Amino acid sequence: MKTLDVLFTPADFAALKGRNLDNTLCVVFDVFRATSSMVTALANSAEAIIPAGEIPEALAIKHRIPAVLLAGERDGVRIRASLTGGADFDLGNSPREFTKEKIEGKTIVMTTTNGTRALRSCVHAKTVLIGSFLNLRATSDFVLRASPENLLLICSGTSEQTAYEDVLGAGALCDLLWNDLAQAEISDSAKMARDLYSIAKKDLLAAASQSRNGLRLSTIPELRDDVSFCIQRDTFNFAAALDTEGRVKKCIQ
Repeated sequence: MKTLDVLFTPADFAALKGRNLDNTLCVVFDVFRATSSMVTALANSAEAIIPAGEIPEALAIKHRIPAVLLAGERDGVRIRASLTGGADFDLGNSPREFTKEKIEGKTIVMTTTNGTRALRSCVHAKTVLIGSFLNLRATSDFVLRASPENLLLICSGTSEQTAYEDVLGAGALCDLLWNDLAQAEISDSAKMARDLYSIAKKDLLAAASQSRNGLRLSTIPELRDDVSFCIQRDTFNFAAALDTEGRVKKCIQ
């Protein structure tokens, strides 16, 4: 690897669309909760996830392919009929909703406030991986095998702000890769992410629980357990990526 960089805020998304990413592997983190939910869905035998930027786009895909399931959130809760002009979405954005009974063999169209937007911003990269604590080691192993010229970690954030838990996820990946980056040009943001993770890793759940999103989720009884779920390390042993058709699928090892 020649370069390692971390983007902290959604303000960087617009610039990404015009950036040459032909030789770049991107890893997108939306720890609370989109990327964690995508990885969980694939672990529970979903066929694929199609990221949609906005609700009308998701509805249009559903109109073309009626068999897909609709999943997503606005302001943290499942998208309801009041926002669609029709029916509620089938699923929200809690990874604990994506059970095998509900999603096995299904393609899921997902739209979230930040995570799917982040994925769409770098869709033109050579490779785009789905980052989470749930499959962090497998993601690290994939990066090492791919040996990209440039590695870019993208934190999805919250609204237009940085999300602490995403920075911790990026920092944890930096930490796993650090010994293989001796010859790389490492940005200050990557060093900052790793340093923050190094401080928090002794009690990662406690640290993430104090993030803006962690605190918000803890106030919603049906969602508070998402915090501990999403901070689990290496529950799943596979990497996930966008394929050439823009669908999130398990990587072939």
